[in-house]
Amino acid sequence: MRADAARNLTAVLRTGARLLADDPSTSLSAIATAAGVDRTTVHRRFATREALLSAVFQAKLDSAERVLDEARLTEAPVAVALHRYVEGIIPVSREWPVDTRRMMQQDSGARVRRQEQSKRLDDFLQRAAGEGYLRPGAAPAWVRAVLDDLVDSVAHRFPDIEPPQAADLVVDTFLRGLGGN
Repeated sequence: MRADAARNLTAVLRTGARLLADDPSTSLSAIATAAGVDRTTVHRRFATREALLSAVFQAKLDSAERVLDEARLTEAPVAVALHRYVEGIIPVSREWPVDTRRMMQQDSGARVRRQEQSKRLDDFLQRAAGEGYLRPGAAPAWVRAVLDDLVDSVAHRFPDIEPPQAADLVVDTFLRGLGGN
């Protein structure tokens, strides 16, 4: 793919993610205009809004996969891996604000990928509990919901906080609130 075509595709995907998160009925033409590309450029690549949305979902999943890999959830010390994960996933959440629940309802391939990624994080949190970082007896679903909500909150309600500082806040709040000690 030519460099200008890659830039255009990236602009369309990112703009599409933002606009479709705000209004799922946003037209491809509106996305093209906001992305600064010709309408035919978008229509040539994506026949429908759903096709664009599927590509946005895949881009979000690709980004999340990289974060999970780079966090080294199974090898790194728990606190380090948690911080790496949170610091990496905050920009992903900001860049790709589309609703994951919608993604899982509409795209079976994305649903399978998201479930695999979710299991990796759940396994990590189970490891954290086993190593005493989380309060004994805390329900795994509650632990996960708290982490997800903290990340979502700092990513979207506090967009001016840079990812490293945001990760410090999330990890501190998470481990102090659900910590084992």
